[in-house]
Amino acid sequence: MTHLPPTPIVGTSMPHEAAHLHVAGAAPYTDDLPERAGTLHAALGLSPLAHGTITALHLDRVRALPGVVDVFAAADLPGANDCGPLIQDDPILAEGTLRYRGQPVFAVVATTREAARRAAALAPQVIEATPLPALLTAREAHAAGQYVIPPMVLARGDADAALREAPHRIHLDFELGGQEQFYLEGQISYACPEENEGLTVYCSTQHPSEMQHLVAHALHAPAHAIRVVCRRMGGGFGGKESQSALFACVASVAAQRNRAPVKLRLDRDDDFLVTGRRHGFVVEIDAGFDDAGRVLGVAATLVSNAGHSADLSGPVLTRALCHFDNAYWLPHVRLRGFAAKTNTQSNTAFRGFGGPQGALAVELLLDAIARRLGADPLAVRRANLYVEGQTPPQTTPYGQPVEDFCLPDLIDELARTSDYAARRADVQAFNANSPVLKKGLALTPVKFGISFNVVHLNQAGALVHVYTDGSVLVNHGGTEMGQGLNTKVAQVVAHELGLPLARVRCSATDTDKIANTSATAASTGADLNGKAAQAAARTVRQRLAAFAAKKLGGEADAVRFEGGQVLVGAQTIAWEALIKQAYLARVQLWSDGFYATPGLSWDRATLQGKPFYYFAHGAAVAEVLVDTLTGEHRVLRADLLHDVGRSLNPALDIGQVEGAFIQGMGWLTMEELVWHPDDGSAKAGLLMTHAPSTYKIPTANDCPPVLNTRLFDRPNAMDSIHRSKAVGEPPLLLPFSVFFAIKDAVSAAGGHRAEPVLHAPATPESILRSLNGLTLSP
Repeated sequence: MTHLPPTPIVGTSMPHEAAHLHVAGAAPYTDDLPERAGTLHAALGLSPLAHGTITALHLDRVRALPGVVDVFAAADLPGANDCGPLIQDDPILAEGTLRYRGQPVFAVVATTREAARRAAALAPQVIEATPLPALLTAREAHAAGQYVIPPMVLARGDADAALREAPHRIHLDFELGGQEQFYLEGQISYACPEENEGLTVYCSTQHPSEMQHLVAHALHAPAHAIRVVCRRMGGGFGGKESQSALFACVASVAAQRNRAPVKLRLDRDDDFLVTGRRHGFVVEIDAGFDDAGRVLGVAATLVSNAGHSADLSGPVLTRALCHFDNAYWLPHVRLRGFAAKTNTQSNTAFRGFGGPQGALAVELLLDAIARRLGADPLAVRRANLYVEGQTPPQTTPYGQPVEDFCLPDLIDELARTSDYAARRADVQAFNANSPVLKKGLALTPVKFGISFNVVHLNQAGALVHVYTDGSVLVNHGGTEMGQGLNTKVAQVVAHELGLPLARVRCSATDTDKIANTSATAASTGADLNGKAAQAAARTVRQRLAAFAAKKLGGEADAVRFEGGQVLVGAQTIAWEALIKQAYLARVQLWSDGFYATPGLSWDRATLQGKPFYYFAHGAAVAEVLVDTLTGEHRVLRADLLHDVGRSLNPALDIGQVEGAFIQGMGWLTMEELVWHPDDGSAKAGLLMTHAPSTYKIPTANDCPPVLNTRLFDRPNAMDSIHRSKAVGEPPLLLPFSVFFAIKDAVSAAGGHRAEPVLHAPATPESILRSLNGLTLSP
């Protein structure tokens, strides 16, 4: 009997497992779930001050409104008034002090969402408080010595001596704005009481286990009484890692107090006003370099705007410091990191988790060095790249050897396929004959570490169930937020069992099934959960192989599972038939799986160790056109080449690369956050850009008309899942090329005679300010 080779499952472009539901509008999110009888709705009363002392809460005014069932404040919480993920400094509801404008102070529970929101809108009349001075920027807080965590120092060698002895010196001062996650589905939790004091919370969250623990603390209940379920999110980008906790806790307390299901769904304005976002940074750099542009020594200070509480600012700042080197060997370096405490929303995780902010700083330095020397920035970047095979081996500033470093080959390939050299000459020729419109071109690389930089978080669990009809159900601890994690995990299990993908299904993430999970973050979703699911499926397969060999003869190691068939020597049996026989023979048809990333180490005190399992790489070329009269720009073309190892699903990976590129481009060019200054007016401390009308994100019109995206063909040297590499966060650094292409165009307007001072985001106003700081060429 001739067997056709089965269609590959892993490594093949498969559609997203819920694509057909999304396009039909049939994929249910938390707000789409049928509401149980008696469901109530909650809303939050928000602080009208950026900073102040609460003197009274007149909650009786709220209780008297139509439809209001319950009102409660911090003093009414049954358990801990805290939802901080790492440090207990983040109250669920404000208590004593108002920390930022928009901070939740009380919760309203009503028969309808409209009634709850109308009642909560009385907050300025209900909250009586004495105003206090507010710190709204990282510079102000840094000057005042106000931080949410102790400062950090990451150092190697003697930076001061290297600076003194360097042939050339340079100083840079740079401001980098934050970024709103702008997930399409806002924050939402739906808490439903169960029997025996139990509670089920349907929550749009990247971290169900953390929600379980924090809700349990807020209710003063054991974790086993709380179940958190998340089938899918309408986007997360880090904003639903820790910050879904406040809403889960409020909804849960309301449900317990009223013994009724309670839903809390924010509208977009309140979501902006309550939650945090990507940390903005202020960066100061002193560096010394030689005639070839090689960095000899660098001393830098990175100050992040943490907001009013620590949240995840410590790990974010750590990753920023650990990615300051990006792709470059820095022999002498001293980095100081500060997480400034301001009276703004508590900033949190966002795709890249501090890595983009740190890496952008060193790219800013190399770009400025190239301009100082009159050299091509790509030549300076190449001169500073890590080099493998050195004795002793080159390591990052935090002590991790740089291995499997494919950037030299990747950059060469991209420079060739994008015609970088010819286009550089074309840009110079265009600018020489165009007094108003100026073109810019840049090629920038990416080296991004993959793993949580907290070692114990690098673990995952999974369950694989094979039913008697041969269908397979998989449950794992990761969450699906549109990135295709469930699709990849299903592909891994289907491959392991030799089945068509249609025979495998992933169920909702559920703390009743997989306990103590880590967040779906740090680009580890497929790495961790894919390995755990593979381990579970492999255990089932091994049991079935032993059973098939015993029943049909032969060795278990020689049994093959391919295309829905089980091959034992010259004999073949259909998968479904084998499953039925195995069940009758009492073979266990389900298994758990567990995976912990090996070889990681980290000393938080010294900032030394091996925090990353491997590095992902990439590079991009961007060409832009800038109007020097208006400051407007247009991206004409972008070429992306990204390293995903041996891709599990090329279509999904290309989608992630392109999505990250556009999102990062938005951060660096148009997404601007503006707070009203603390000038004593009624709007002091208000986030002015708190809706789509005032906060601009990229649209289809902002996508380059020429966008060439390719995956770099090189398997991961480390034993990752099928030798793939993570793809969620690393490509967000690719649009550095857009920012530096804009800066190249601005520099051209001044005849490349001076270093443009261009802060990010490079909005038209920012570009005009940069242009006005130059001596323009005639």
